[in-house]
Amino acid sequence: MRVAIAGAGAVGRSIAKELLQNGHEVLLIDKDPASIKVHGVPRAEWLLADACEISALDDAQLERCNVVIAATGDDKANLVVSLLAKTEYGVPRVVARINHPNNEWLFNESWGIDVAVSTPRLLSALVEEAVSVGDLVRLMTFRQSEASLVELTMPADAPLAGERVGSIGWPPDTALVAILRDGRVIVPGGEDPLEAGDELLFVTSQDVEQELADLLAAGPAGVTGQPTATSASQSAPPQDQ
Repeated sequence: MRVAIAGAGAVGRSIAKELLQNGHEVLLIDKDPASIKVHGVPRAEWLLADACEISALDDAQLERCNVVIAATGDDKANLVVSLLAKTEYGVPRVVARINHPNNEWLFNESWGIDVAVSTPRLLSALVEEAVSVGDLVRLMTFRQSEASLVELTMPADAPLAGERVGSIGWPPDTALVAILRDGRVIVPGGEDPLEAGDELLFVTSQDVEQELADLLAAGPAGVTGQPTATSASQSAPPQDQ
């Protein structure tokens, strides 16, 4: 996979190192000569250019890239790079870094962005995830599909503790993708029971997040064959990030 990263600062270089270790081709683009630190990531390709200019992106052969990552420290530049990558070069996957929380509403498909990563929001979510037990925490949102990765750590008195995964009536457009237990990652099957202390990771549609939270708090009412706590009324969609 070929990946172009606009922004060769500490964030861009760190991403490049990880991708190179995983066997991908990486091109780093930056207009600041001080950021062109080839010795820091010698296996990457480097381009001294302004990634907001078409001529620079032509030189980068962006049409050959499978992914473009807009990782500069300037939200305006990240939006421009994302839009050009998607509309002018047809890049299949565009990931953009959000530096200022007030700009989150802009980072969506209208600017060509498939996945937006808000550094402040992610740090906040990780703090919540570390200290919250029994509460549903949104870790990140996949902008293109409006789905979210959410987490809940089951408390000692969790109502669903002991219930089998397959017997629980999960909300529509919701998938339990992993159970983290005692340092292990468990891919859940229908016969696997939930236990107190489990960290549950779900991919779910944003408009049923509240229904999922209610189910996890409601306990056995969510088991297949019994009415769920929210089945009689439409839950209000959560506020967008």
